[in-house]
Parts: sequence; structure tokens; C-alpha cells
Amino acid sequence: MALFQPIELAGKTLTNRIVMPPMTRSRATQPGDVANELMAQYYAQRASAGLIISEGTQIGPLAKGYAWTPGIYTQAQIDGWRLVTDAVHQAGGTIFAQLWHVGRVTHPDNIGGEQPVSASAIKALNVRVFVDNGSTQPGFVDVVEPRALSVKEIGEIVEQFAQAARNAVAAGFDGIELHGANGYLINQFIDSESNARTDEYGGTLENRLRFLGEVVTAMAEAIGPERVGVRLAPLTTLNGTVDADPQTTYVAAAELLNRIGIAYLHIAEADWDDAPDMPLAFKQAIRRNFEGVLIYAGKYDKAKADAALAQGWADMIGFGRPFVANPDLPKRLAEELPLAQHDPDTLFGGGARGLTDYPVAEQQ
Repeated sequence: MALFQPIELAGKTLTNRIVMPPMTRSRATQPGDVANELMAQYYAQRASAGLIISEGTQIGPLAKGYAWTPGIYTQAQIDGWRLVTDAVHQAGGTIFAQLWHVGRVTHPDNIGGEQPVSASAIKALNVRVFVDNGSTQPGFVDVVEPRALSVKEIGEIVEQFAQAARNAVAAGFDGIELHGANGYLINQFIDSESNARTDEYGGTLENRLRFLGEVVTAMAEAIGPERVGVRLAPLTTLNGTVDADPQTTYVAAAELLNRIGIAYLHIAEADWDDAPDMPLAFKQAIRRNFEGVLIYAGKYDKAKADAALAQGWADMIGFGRPFVANPDLPKRLAEELPLAQHDPDTLFGGGARGLTDYPVAEQQ
């Protein structure tokens, strides 16, 4: 079975091609947004994935979009993540840290009362984020209008990303994934309808891709390109980012990342009900322009995953929601065992319930 063939990544031989993609779970210890023993247990339970990519991890205080998400910019946060990476490695797994800056997709309550930042002062419409409302259940609020970053601030964020990559390695991660998808800061620069800049970071496609290129180059120089992955979402309109010509834009992005020589490119397909399908020709164009490992995620089942690998436009497949309720997902896929369904009410915030208490197949 194609899903269970080994693959080389970041100097390691992964035992299968099943990826646990990044999923926000909002269980970091407060105050301080610190990863903890509960999170270590959660990730270690799922270490049979060929690759685990951590939940989005903010690179600085202004990068935080939601309540109770972990950071990786203080020593306490680095030490907290070391609990996680040690547990995953002891269970035989490989784990990358997903690093993000959410840009405008936040609220002042999550960032110390500051105004959010973005490529441009354009408010994301019909976007809500959750804040700590004093209970274990998140309170959802509308985002506010951001302010446009100065060129000097852009340079400072590039260095923040590079330092976060160094911190991730210090915390024991095998590599990092840059979150360039789903409407967050990198995406806000890339997509034409969220970037109204008239300087070197806006206007032409080359300019809109400049921030992505600078961040990835800085991280590759900090920890080595073989330990850097990037997640992009060409057709998603999550959090209000839309591009006028996504195929041209994202094939160019793939070619840029190929020149830098990163380990993998992770494509998040739009996965809501009536979402646009990503045409096969689009996927084949990305394959032609990117020579590293290609990961796809978005409502894949085993049959669809095996077909993608057989056709050659994907090398690994991410299974998001199924991993929430099935810590032994690779075994269940291999043996065609039934999959448990997750409880949506326990996705964000809370404790062990809905995080670490899902049984393996033998216990059901």
C-alpha cells in the first residue's frame, strides 16, 4: 500500500506517508502560553504518524490569534515544547513545529490590547476569533481593522521567524513548518485582495511573494533548508484572503520555494462542503515546479490518498480530523478498522476530555 511505504525527509526515514497536520487545540498552560505534559501525551499518542506537525505556534506576542495557543519565543515555552518532542521521540515519532504569525486574524484581547498588524489596513470580513472569557469555553468575537506594517517592522518579523526556527530546534523539533495558509500573515501578503501595498511588498506577484521568500530564506539559513517546510492554501478563502489568479500565484510560490530548496511543501485544500476542487492540472503544475516532498491535506480517506500517491502529484497525505479521535489512525487505515468520530465541543480549550481520552481500536 502506497501510504505505508517509507520516505526520506529532513535526514530521517519516515515509516509511512501519513501526516498528522497542524490542528489548533488551545490547551497551553496560562499565563505564558506554554506547552505542557497534557499536550505531550496527546502528541505521543499519535506518534505512529510518519510525520506530526504541531499546532500553530506563535513566534511573538503580536503573532497570537486565539486564546490558549502555545508560543515559542520565551525560554519557558521552549522548555514546554521539549516535553512534547521528548515524548514523541520516545514513542518513535518525528515532529515539526508549525510557526505562525496570524496578522489581522486576532483581537486586541489576545495581544495585550495592541492593534493587529497586516500587509494592509484591510479588515477581514465575517471573521471571528476566540478569546479567554474567564471560562473553559472560548468566547468568539469579531476581528478588528489592522494597521499596515512598515518595511522596518516587516524586517523585524522576518528575524522573529528565524529566531523561532532556532528555538524550535532548541526545543527538540526535527524541523519547522511555516504557516503560509488559511488567511494568516504570510497569506495576507501573498493574496491580491488582502494586499493593497504600493511598495516593494505589494502590487506585482513578485512583490507579493517577497515576504514569503524572505521569511523562508531566513529560516533556511538559521536551521538548514532540509528542516524547513511551508504550508500554503491556494484555493481557500478562510479568514478573508482571496487571490484573483491563484494558479499563477501559487505555482510561482512553489517555484520560489523550490529555488530555496526546502524539504516539503504542504498544500491545504479547501475542505468545507461545496468548497472548490483543486484541479488536477493545478496539482500537476505544482509538482513540475517543486522537487521536494509534496504533502496534501483536505478530507482525504484511504482510497483517495492511495490514488493521489499513485498518480505522483503527492508524496504524503495529511489526515486532520480523523487524528483527533483516532490516536492509532495509521493502524486503523492499514487494517481497515472503523474510525471513531470526534466531539466538536471539545476541540478548543478545556483539559484531557476530547484530547487524550480517545481510545485505540483494541480498547473500543
